Amino acid sequence: MARTKPTAAHLALVRALKEHGCKSSTTQVERWQQEGWLPKSSTWFEPDSPTIQPHILHRALMVALTVRQGRGIGWTGWHLWASDATPENAKRLRTALVAHLKRPLTRAGVEKVPTGKSDRAFQARQAGAAKMLRNRRLPRRDLDETLRAHAAEGGLELPRSPGALPNVFHRALMDPGARLLLGGAEDLGIEELLEALAKAMPDHTEMIENLGEQHRQAALAGTDLLAQSPWAQGIPGMVRTVETADDRDLCRAVHTCTLATGALHELMRRSSGEPEILARLTGDVMWRGWAVVGGITPEGAPGLAAVALNTVQYLIEPDWAAELGRYISLMHALDVAYPEHPGTPGAGTSH
Repeated sequence: MARTKPTAAHLALVRALKEHGCKSSTTQVERWQQEGWLPKSSTWFEPDSPTIQPHILHRALMVALTVRQGRGIGWTGWHLWASDATPENAKRLRTALVAHLKRPLTRAGVEKVPTGKSDRAFQARQAGAAKMLRNRRLPRRDLDETLRAHAAEGGLELPRSPGALPNVFHRALMDPGARLLLGGAEDLGIEELLEALAKAMPDHTEMIENLGEQHRQAALAGTDLLAQSPWAQGIPGMVRTVETADDRDLCRAVHTCTLATGALHELMRRSSGEPEILARLTGDVMWRGWAVVGGITPEGAPGLAAVALNTVQYLIEPDWAAELGRYISLMHALDVAYPEHPGTPGAGTSH
């Protein structure tokens, strides 16, 4: 099939990208539009002018720099979809979020999660959890010590984080974690979870006992604290949260979560030359409430899954969502206080 002739708009954007040192083709630009990463070309230009608007050029540069060298666009694409908040892009977001929330089930070959309180349904969920853990390699990740070492290279001594879970992938947490993902809080009591934490954190007996006492006192008052967690309904509940969310609410949640992730990644990169950045970030409660558990994301599918989980939490926990917004303000203040120096490796390639 013969290709159509490039439009004047596509040619103009390619020229503008080239002027900024970014070589792209009209075919690539056309694909970015088809993917929803760029809006309609009728919105690209200044009024009565052939000049590409700055925010369109910035957006195109973001896409070009992110997908270069064969890399996928990752959560940057989600951010762009959420920024436009069109019904079509909301649909794209919903589909992508659900796919990444279900990824552990898909990888394990668990096609359907049985519901209900019958023994048969319970046993089927246990079997599904076992399939999720089969042949799984567990990373040995002590993030706290890694960050302390990173800060020490810059001459900054970070305080140790009391009660920090050294490795969320600790073997003792894998079985209860998988069962929680499939069956939610009803399949995993707080006592079992506390036992797993005691094995993963043998030096924090008092903290775990206090946590158990908090749950017991809440239960006496008629409140199940574990059931209030975003994990309470497992993956099926998370999927329902995304599928039933209003388009605008969903786009707002994804936009905020990806904005926060991008800001954190940029500041973490910059912190090697400005260790005070790391001190300010780690001194806030949201360092433990978000950054460590879902903000510092790896590339690829695991990073997208982390953003998907953040989105679910944003949708169901208004207080947490407000705290994330406050943390974004802190990161913006740090971005202004510690501007990027010309010539810094990676300068100009952040999200």
